[in-house]
Amino acid sequence: MDVGNNDALILPVPPEPFALIVGAAMQGDGGDALEMSLRRMGLRPERVDNDEAGIAARIASPRFRLSFGAVSVMAGLAGDEALDMADPDHPSTSLLAASLPRDWRKSGQCWVFVPERDEASGIPAGQPARMREFFKMMVLLIDLFDASHIFWSPARLWSDAQQFRASIAEMLASGMPPVLHLVAFRRHETEDGASIGTRGLVIFAGQELEARIPGGWTVAEMVRRLSRLALDMMLNGPIRHARTMRGLGPNEWIDLSPQAASGGLRSTVVVEFGSDG
Repeated sequence: MDVGNNDALILPVPPEPFALIVGAAMQGDGGDALEMSLRRMGLRPERVDNDEAGIAARIASPRFRLSFGAVSVMAGLAGDEALDMADPDHPSTSLLAASLPRDWRKSGQCWVFVPERDEASGIPAGQPARMREFFKMMVLLIDLFDASHIFWSPARLWSDAQQFRASIAEMLASGMPPVLHLVAFRRHETEDGASIGTRGLVIFAGQELEARIPGGWTVAEMVRRLSRLALDMMLNGPIRHARTMRGLGPNEWIDLSPQAASGGLRSTVVVEFGSDG
């Protein structure tokens, strides 16, 4: 995977997560054929001609509201705001086995999907159970649009669409979330040396991870360990209290120290790796 190496220019993640796909199948469609295809797939498209959702900068016309189970999604051609955030050349963007064509933005084949808040229950768009349903929908949409790439905004992460699709299908069968497709791992420099931090885990667990890289360790070794911690948090929830646990290697240990959110910053778990050997 392509691990980012500079988070100095990270832009804020918007309140609503969104997925953006690059798909040629509906390129240049005025909306009628797309609406018919969406209806055949059971997504119950509803035309939204005004900016009732307040997201015109993110979703251009034609604009639809899609329904899949308990999930409602705003969908349409990607607007400038979504395209700017997904810029693969921006230092804050990560890529996982994905290389976009140079004309990806100008091709008119970028479509964005924003899960809406459940107004009846007050459940936010990022609640894990609803995200699972959202990703089921994305599997259908990747096929419909013949998508080549997908961008997941909470992680600012591009993936190969077919690899993403396969990972979601595996999740639906095994229950194990595809961590590397949903969480970015970013390397950056601190006063104590290099560190690796997650981005996008907060949407599933309410926390991010931050860990200093021990001397002699590679980024791949760090991602291997942090991805396992991230998976545990996605399945079992946030780290509530400080604790020490065994690591992957012989005599290896891991200290976990949750830090309370303050000053508009997200809650972070500081991870320290060590060994008795």
